[in-house]
Amino acid sequence: MPKKKILIVASSFYPNNSPRSFRSTELARELARQGHEVVVKIPFRGFNYSDFAAENHLIIKDLGALRFKDIELKGNKWMILIKRFFRRVLILLIEFPFIELMFKVSKSLKHESGHNLLISVAVPFPIHWGVAKARSKRHEIADAWIADCGDPYMGDTTDSFRKMFYFKYIEKWFCRKADFITVPFEGAISAYYPEFRDKIRVIPQGIRLEGLKIPDYKKVNDYPVFGYAGGFIPGKRDPKSLVHFLSAYNKKFKFVVYTAQTEMLLPYKQILQERLDIKHSIPRDDLLKVLSGMDFLINLDNNTSTQLPSKLIDYAITGRPVLNVTSDTDFTLLIEFLDGDYKGRMKLEPPEKYDIRVVAEAFVRLHDND
Repeated sequence: MPKKKILIVASSFYPNNSPRSFRSTELARELARQGHEVVVKIPFRGFNYSDFAAENHLIIKDLGALRFKDIELKGNKWMILIKRFFRRVLILLIEFPFIELMFKVSKSLKHESGHNLLISVAVPFPIHWGVAKARSKRHEIADAWIADCGDPYMGDTTDSFRKMFYFKYIEKWFCRKADFITVPFEGAISAYYPEFRDKIRVIPQGIRLEGLKIPDYKKVNDYPVFGYAGGFIPGKRDPKSLVHFLSAYNKKFKFVVYTAQTEMLLPYKQILQERLDIKHSIPRDDLLKVLSGMDFLINLDNNTSTQLPSKLIDYAITGRPVLNVTSDTDFTLLIEFLDGDYKGRMKLEPPEKYDIRVVAEAFVRLHDND
Protein backbone atom coordinates (compact mmCIF):
# COMPACT_ATOMS: atom_id res chain seq x y z
CA MET A 1 0.00 0.00 0.00
CA PRO A 2 1.53 3.39 -1.04
CA LYS A 3 2.57 5.57 1.88
CA LYS A 4 0.38 8.58 2.60
CA LYS A 5 0.64 11.95 4.24
CA ILE A 6 -2.14 11.89 6.85
CA LEU A 7 -3.48 14.66 9.09
CA ILE A 8 -5.55 13.76 12.17
CA VAL A 9 -7.50 16.43 14.06
CA ALA A 10 -9.01 15.59 17.45
CA SER A 11 -9.84 16.97 20.86
CA SER A 12 -9.21 13.82 22.91
CA PHE A 13 -5.80 12.16 22.74
CA TYR A 14 -3.24 10.45 24.95
CA PRO A 15 -2.99 10.63 27.97
CA ASN A 16 -6.73 11.25 28.23
CA ASN A 17 -8.60 8.09 29.33
CA SER A 18 -11.70 8.02 27.10
CA PRO A 19 -13.05 6.07 24.11
CA ARG A 20 -12.42 8.97 21.71
CA SER A 21 -8.89 9.36 23.02
CA PHE A 22 -8.26 5.65 22.39
CA ARG A 23 -9.66 6.04 18.86
CA SER A 24 -7.45 8.96 17.81
CA THR A 25 -4.33 7.79 19.67
CA GLU A 26 -4.32 4.17 18.49
CA LEU A 27 -5.17 5.21 14.94
CA ALA A 28 -2.32 7.75 14.79
CA ARG A 29 0.20 5.31 16.26
CA GLU A 30 -0.74 2.47 13.92
CA LEU A 31 -0.75 4.63 10.79
CA ALA A 32 2.77 5.76 11.70
CA ARG A 33 3.80 2.13 12.35
CA GLN A 34 2.62 1.29 8.83
CA GLY A 35 5.01 3.88 7.45
CA HIS A 36 2.69 6.80 6.77
CA GLU A 37 3.66 10.37 7.62
CA VAL A 38 1.22 11.30 10.36
CA VAL A 39 0.56 14.79 11.67
CA VAL A 40 -1.73 15.13 14.71
CA LYS A 41 -3.37 18.41 15.68
CA ILE A 42 -4.78 18.49 19.21
CA PRO A 43 -5.05 20.89 22.16
CA PHE A 44 -2.03 20.11 24.35
CA ARG A 45 -3.73 21.17 27.62
CA GLY A 46 -0.34 21.57 29.29
CA PHE A 47 1.03 18.12 28.33
CA ASN A 48 4.50 17.86 26.78
CA TYR A 49 4.26 15.56 23.75
CA SER A 50 7.94 15.62 22.78
CA ASP A 51 8.80 12.13 24.04
CA PHE A 52 5.49 10.58 22.96
CA ALA A 53 5.84 12.01 19.44
CA ALA A 54 9.42 10.79 19.06
CA GLU A 55 8.61 7.34 20.42
CA ASN A 56 5.69 6.87 18.03
CA HIS A 57 7.17 8.68 15.00
CA LEU A 58 4.43 11.31 15.00
CA ILE A 59 4.38 15.03 14.33
CA ILE A 60 2.11 16.51 16.99
CA LYS A 61 0.99 20.14 16.77
CA ASP A 62 -0.91 22.22 19.31
CA LEU A 63 -4.32 23.63 18.37
CA GLY A 64 -3.68 26.28 21.01
CA ALA A 65 -4.77 27.01 24.55
CA LEU A 66 -8.50 26.70 25.21
CA ARG A 67 -9.92 29.72 27.01
CA PHE A 68 -13.44 28.38 27.53
CA LYS A 69 -13.62 26.10 30.55
CA ASP A 70 -16.35 23.70 31.56
CA ILE A 71 -18.41 24.79 34.55
CA GLU A 72 -17.24 22.76 37.54
CA LEU A 73 -20.00 21.45 39.78
CA LYS A 74 -18.58 22.61 43.11
CA GLY A 75 -20.13 24.31 46.12
CA ASN A 76 -23.17 23.60 48.25
CA LYS A 77 -26.24 21.73 47.02
CA TRP A 78 -28.02 24.81 45.66
CA MET A 79 -24.91 26.18 43.99
CA ILE A 80 -24.36 22.85 42.25
CA LEU A 81 -27.97 22.84 41.01
CA ILE A 82 -27.60 26.37 39.64
CA LYS A 83 -24.30 25.56 37.96
CA ARG A 84 -25.75 22.36 36.48
CA PHE A 85 -28.66 24.36 35.05
CA PHE A 86 -26.45 26.97 33.42
CA ARG A 87 -24.04 24.33 32.11
CA ARG A 88 -26.89 22.45 30.47
CA VAL A 89 -28.35 25.63 28.94
CA LEU A 90 -25.00 26.69 27.50
CA ILE A 91 -24.38 23.24 26.02
CA LEU A 92 -27.84 23.15 24.46
CA LEU A 93 -27.75 26.67 23.03
CA ILE A 94 -24.17 27.07 21.78
CA GLU A 95 -22.25 23.83 22.54
CA PHE A 96 -20.26 25.65 25.21
CA PRO A 97 -17.38 25.12 25.92
CA PHE A 98 -16.70 22.89 22.91
CA ILE A 99 -17.73 25.51 20.34
CA GLU A 100 -14.30 27.12 20.80
CA LEU A 101 -12.76 24.09 19.07
CA MET A 102 -14.53 24.99 15.84
CA PHE A 103 -12.58 28.23 15.59
CA LYS A 104 -9.32 26.76 16.88
CA VAL A 105 -9.43 23.99 14.28
CA SER A 106 -10.41 26.32 11.45
CA LYS A 107 -7.61 28.77 12.23
CA SER A 108 -5.03 26.01 12.60
CA LEU A 109 -5.91 24.33 9.30
CA LYS A 110 -5.22 27.49 7.33
CA HIS A 111 -1.56 26.51 7.56
CA GLU A 112 -2.04 22.88 6.46
CA SER A 113 -2.00 21.62 2.86
CA GLY A 114 -0.74 18.83 0.66
CA HIS A 115 -2.07 15.94 2.76
CA ASN A 116 -3.49 12.82 1.14
CA LEU A 117 -5.95 12.19 3.93
CA LEU A 118 -7.54 14.32 6.64
CA ILE A 119 -9.26 12.47 9.50
CA SER A 120 -11.24 14.46 12.07
CA VAL A 121 -12.37 12.61 15.19
CA ALA A 122 -15.50 13.52 17.16
CA VAL A 123 -16.85 13.92 19.83
CA PRO A 124 -17.02 16.84 20.29
CA PHE A 125 -18.56 17.65 16.92
CA PRO A 126 -17.15 21.21 16.68
CA ILE A 127 -13.97 19.40 15.57
CA HIS A 128 -15.81 18.49 12.34
CA TRP A 129 -17.34 21.96 12.11
CA GLY A 130 -13.89 23.52 12.27
CA VAL A 131 -12.68 21.36 9.39
CA ALA A 132 -15.76 22.25 7.34
CA LYS A 133 -15.14 25.95 8.00
CA ALA A 134 -11.49 25.71 6.90
CA ARG A 135 -11.88 23.46 3.86
CA SER A 136 -12.83 24.90 0.50
CA LYS A 137 -12.19 24.24 -3.20
CA ARG A 138 -9.26 26.66 -3.10
CA HIS A 139 -7.90 25.21 0.13
CA GLU A 140 -8.76 21.50 0.28
CA ILE A 141 -6.06 20.71 2.89
CA ALA A 142 -6.15 17.06 1.79
CA ASP A 143 -7.32 14.95 -1.14
CA ALA A 144 -10.05 13.41 1.02
CA TRP A 145 -11.67 14.27 4.35
CA ILE A 146 -13.03 11.54 6.63
CA ALA A 147 -15.29 12.73 9.48
CA ASP A 148 -15.08 9.97 12.09
CA CYS A 149 -18.08 9.84 14.43
CA GLY A 150 -18.21 7.69 17.56
CA ASP A 151 -21.78 8.70 18.37
CA PRO A 152 -24.30 10.62 16.24
CA TYR A 153 -25.03 14.29 16.91
CA MET A 154 -28.56 15.25 15.90
CA GLY A 155 -29.50 11.57 15.97
CA ASP A 156 -28.26 11.10 19.54
CA THR A 157 -30.99 9.41 21.59
CA THR A 158 -29.04 8.75 24.79
CA ASP A 159 -29.06 12.36 26.00
CA SER A 160 -31.99 13.51 28.11
CA PHE A 161 -32.29 16.62 25.91
CA ARG A 162 -32.47 16.77 22.13
CA LYS A 163 -30.22 19.13 20.20
CA MET A 164 -31.59 22.55 19.28
CA PHE A 165 -33.23 22.52 15.84
CA TYR A 166 -30.76 24.95 14.27
CA PHE A 167 -27.84 22.56 14.76
CA LYS A 168 -29.28 20.36 12.01
CA TYR A 169 -28.15 22.96 9.47
CA ILE A 170 -24.61 22.78 10.84
CA GLU A 171 -24.68 18.98 10.74
CA LYS A 172 -25.88 18.98 7.14
CA TRP A 173 -23.23 21.57 6.27
CA PHE A 174 -20.31 19.49 7.52
CA CYS A 175 -21.76 16.23 6.14
CA ARG A 176 -22.11 17.88 2.74
CA LYS A 177 -18.45 18.93 2.73
CA ALA A 178 -16.99 15.65 4.07
CA ASP A 179 -15.96 13.02 1.54
CA PHE A 180 -16.67 10.16 3.96
CA ILE A 181 -18.38 9.76 7.33
CA THR A 182 -17.24 6.79 9.40
CA VAL A 183 -19.27 5.14 12.16
CA PRO A 184 -18.35 2.19 14.43
CA PHE A 185 -21.19 -0.21 13.52
CA GLU A 186 -24.03 -0.69 11.02
CA GLY A 187 -26.81 0.34 13.40
CA ALA A 188 -25.43 3.88 13.66
CA ILE A 189 -26.10 4.67 10.00
CA SER A 190 -29.82 5.35 10.53
CA ALA A 191 -28.96 8.14 13.02
CA TYR A 192 -27.75 10.34 10.14
CA TYR A 193 -29.74 12.27 7.56
CA PRO A 194 -30.74 10.06 4.60
CA GLU A 195 -29.13 12.29 1.97
CA PHE A 196 -25.67 11.60 3.41
CA ARG A 197 -25.88 7.88 4.07
CA ASP A 198 -24.12 7.04 0.80
CA LYS A 199 -21.02 8.68 2.32
CA ILE A 200 -21.10 6.54 5.45
CA ARG A 201 -18.64 3.69 5.93
CA VAL A 202 -18.46 1.34 8.91
CA ILE A 203 -15.03 1.19 10.56
CA PRO A 204 -15.02 -0.24 14.10
CA GLN A 205 -12.99 0.99 17.02
CA GLY A 206 -9.47 -0.39 17.10
CA ILE A 207 -6.98 -1.64 19.65
CA ARG A 208 -3.49 -3.03 19.28
CA LEU A 209 -3.90 -6.75 19.96
CA GLU A 210 -0.30 -7.65 19.15
CA GLY A 211 1.65 -7.87 22.39
CA LEU A 212 -1.47 -7.42 24.52
CA LYS A 213 -1.17 -9.83 27.44
CA ILE A 214 -4.52 -10.86 28.89
CA PRO A 215 -4.21 -13.24 31.86
CA ASP A 216 -6.07 -16.53 31.71
CA TYR A 217 -9.23 -16.58 33.82
CA LYS A 218 -9.01 -18.47 37.08
CA LYS A 219 -11.78 -18.78 39.65
CA VAL A 220 -10.42 -17.38 42.92
CA ASN A 221 -13.37 -16.79 45.25
CA ASP A 222 -16.20 -19.07 46.32
CA TYR A 223 -18.68 -16.27 45.56
CA PRO A 224 -19.33 -14.40 42.28
CA VAL A 225 -17.15 -11.39 41.46
CA PHE A 226 -18.39 -9.30 38.56
CA GLY A 227 -17.67 -5.86 37.21
CA TYR A 228 -18.64 -2.84 35.16
CA ALA A 229 -16.38 -0.23 33.55
CA GLY A 230 -17.50 3.03 32.03
CA GLY A 231 -19.80 6.00 32.39
CA PHE A 232 -23.46 6.38 33.26
CA ILE A 233 -26.32 8.27 31.63
CA PRO A 234 -29.23 8.95 34.03
CA GLY A 235 -32.42 7.41 32.69
CA LYS A 236 -30.54 5.65 29.87
CA ARG A 237 -27.34 3.84 30.81
CA ASP A 238 -28.47 3.94 34.41
CA PRO A 239 -27.19 1.63 37.19
CA LYS A 240 -30.00 2.38 39.66
CA SER A 241 -32.26 -0.59 38.92
CA LEU A 242 -29.29 -2.96 38.98
CA VAL A 243 -27.88 -1.82 42.33
CA HIS A 244 -31.40 -1.61 43.75
CA PHE A 245 -31.89 -5.28 42.90
CA LEU A 246 -28.50 -6.20 44.32
CA SER A 247 -29.38 -4.38 47.54
CA ALA A 248 -32.17 -6.90 48.12
CA TYR A 249 -30.12 -9.94 47.05
CA ASN A 250 -29.08 -11.76 50.21
CA LYS A 251 -26.25 -13.97 48.91
CA LYS A 252 -22.57 -13.04 48.96
CA PHE A 253 -21.05 -11.37 45.93
CA LYS A 254 -18.74 -8.51 44.95
CA PHE A 255 -19.65 -5.95 42.32
CA VAL A 256 -16.61 -3.91 41.21
CA VAL A 257 -17.27 -0.69 39.29
CA TYR A 258 -14.66 1.42 37.49
CA THR A 259 -16.07 4.84 36.66
CA ALA A 260 -15.41 8.56 36.75
CA GLN A 261 -18.98 9.08 38.03
CA THR A 262 -18.56 7.51 41.44
CA GLU A 263 -21.11 9.87 42.99
CA MET A 264 -23.98 8.02 41.29
CA LEU A 265 -23.25 4.88 43.32
CA LEU A 266 -22.32 6.36 46.68
CA PRO A 267 -25.90 6.18 48.10
CA TYR A 268 -25.83 2.41 47.57
CA LYS A 269 -22.42 1.95 49.17
CA GLN A 270 -23.97 2.34 52.63
CA ILE A 271 -26.40 -0.48 51.87
CA LEU A 272 -24.15 -2.90 50.01
CA GLN A 273 -20.99 -2.03 51.96
CA GLU A 274 -18.11 -4.37 51.00
CA ARG A 275 -20.26 -6.07 48.32
CA LEU A 276 -19.97 -2.90 46.19
CA ASP A 277 -16.44 -1.80 45.36
CA ILE A 278 -16.38 1.62 43.66
CA LYS A 279 -13.13 2.52 41.93
CA HIS A 280 -11.96 5.41 39.78
CA SER A 281 -11.16 4.79 36.12
CA ILE A 282 -7.74 3.29 35.37
CA PRO A 283 -5.65 3.02 32.16
CA ARG A 284 -7.05 0.71 29.52
CA ASP A 285 -4.31 -1.94 29.62
CA ASP A 286 -4.60 -2.22 33.41
CA LEU A 287 -8.38 -2.38 33.18
CA LEU A 288 -8.31 -5.25 30.68
CA LYS A 289 -6.15 -7.31 33.03
CA VAL A 290 -8.48 -6.68 35.97
CA LEU A 291 -11.66 -7.42 34.02
CA SER A 292 -10.22 -10.67 32.65
CA GLY A 293 -10.14 -12.00 36.21
CA MET A 294 -13.85 -11.35 36.85
CA ASP A 295 -16.43 -14.14 36.74
CA PHE A 296 -18.59 -12.05 34.40
CA LEU A 297 -19.11 -8.46 33.28
CA ILE A 298 -22.10 -6.12 33.15
CA ASN A 299 -23.10 -4.01 30.17
CA LEU A 300 -25.65 -1.27 30.82
CA ASP A 301 -27.45 -1.04 27.51
CA ASN A 302 -27.93 2.34 25.81
CA ASN A 303 -31.49 1.23 25.05
CA THR A 304 -31.14 2.37 21.46
CA SER A 305 -30.22 0.59 18.25
CA THR A 306 -28.06 3.45 16.92
CA GLN A 307 -25.47 3.74 19.70
CA LEU A 308 -23.31 0.95 21.07
CA PRO A 309 -21.16 1.23 24.22
CA SER A 310 -17.50 1.19 23.22
CA LYS A 311 -16.66 -0.77 26.37
CA LEU A 312 -17.96 -3.90 24.58
CA ILE A 313 -14.67 -3.97 22.68
CA ASP A 314 -12.74 -4.24 25.94
CA TYR A 315 -15.21 -6.79 27.24
CA ALA A 316 -14.79 -8.92 24.10
CA ILE A 317 -11.01 -8.86 24.48
CA THR A 318 -11.21 -10.16 28.08
CA GLY A 319 -13.16 -13.21 26.95
CA ARG A 320 -15.45 -13.05 29.99
CA PRO A 321 -19.23 -13.66 29.81
CA VAL A 322 -21.22 -10.42 29.53
CA LEU A 323 -24.71 -9.79 30.88
CA ASN A 324 -26.64 -7.07 29.03
CA VAL A 325 -28.87 -5.04 31.36
CA THR A 326 -31.64 -3.08 29.63
CA SER A 327 -34.26 -0.70 30.99
CA ASP A 328 -36.83 -3.51 31.21
CA THR A 329 -34.57 -6.26 32.61
CA ASP A 330 -36.34 -8.39 35.25
CA PHE A 331 -32.98 -9.68 36.57
CA THR A 332 -33.90 -13.36 36.25
CA LEU A 333 -30.88 -13.66 33.99
CA LEU A 334 -28.69 -11.92 36.57
CA ILE A 335 -29.61 -14.57 39.14
CA GLU A 336 -28.53 -17.23 36.65
CA PHE A 337 -25.22 -15.43 36.16
CA LEU A 338 -24.73 -15.15 39.91
CA ASP A 339 -25.25 -18.93 40.05
CA GLY A 340 -22.59 -19.45 37.35
CA ASP A 341 -25.00 -20.11 34.47
CA TYR A 342 -23.90 -17.93 31.53
CA LYS A 343 -25.97 -19.36 28.70
CA GLY A 344 -27.74 -15.99 28.35
CA ARG A 345 -24.48 -14.13 27.70
CA MET A 346 -24.21 -11.43 25.02
CA LYS A 347 -22.92 -12.48 21.64
CA LEU A 348 -19.96 -10.21 21.00
CA GLU A 349 -17.84 -9.72 17.92
CA PRO A 350 -14.49 -11.59 17.97
CA PRO A 351 -11.57 -9.42 19.16
CA GLU A 352 -9.87 -9.79 15.76
CA LYS A 353 -12.49 -7.46 14.28
CA TYR A 354 -11.00 -4.62 16.33
CA ASP A 355 -7.36 -5.21 15.36
CA ILE A 356 -5.96 -1.70 14.89
CA ARG A 357 -3.89 -2.87 11.92
CA VAL A 358 -7.05 -3.76 10.01
CA VAL A 359 -8.83 -0.60 11.19
CA ALA A 360 -6.00 1.70 10.08
CA GLU A 361 -5.83 0.04 6.66
CA ALA A 362 -9.58 0.56 6.25
CA PHE A 363 -9.12 4.33 6.65
CA VAL A 364 -6.29 4.42 4.12
CA ARG A 365 -8.31 2.40 1.58
CA LEU A 366 -10.98 5.11 1.61
CA HIS A 367 -8.40 7.46 0.08
CA ASP A 368 -7.37 4.87 -2.51
CA ASN A 369 -11.01 4.27 -3.50
CA ASP A 370 -12.02 7.94 -3.51
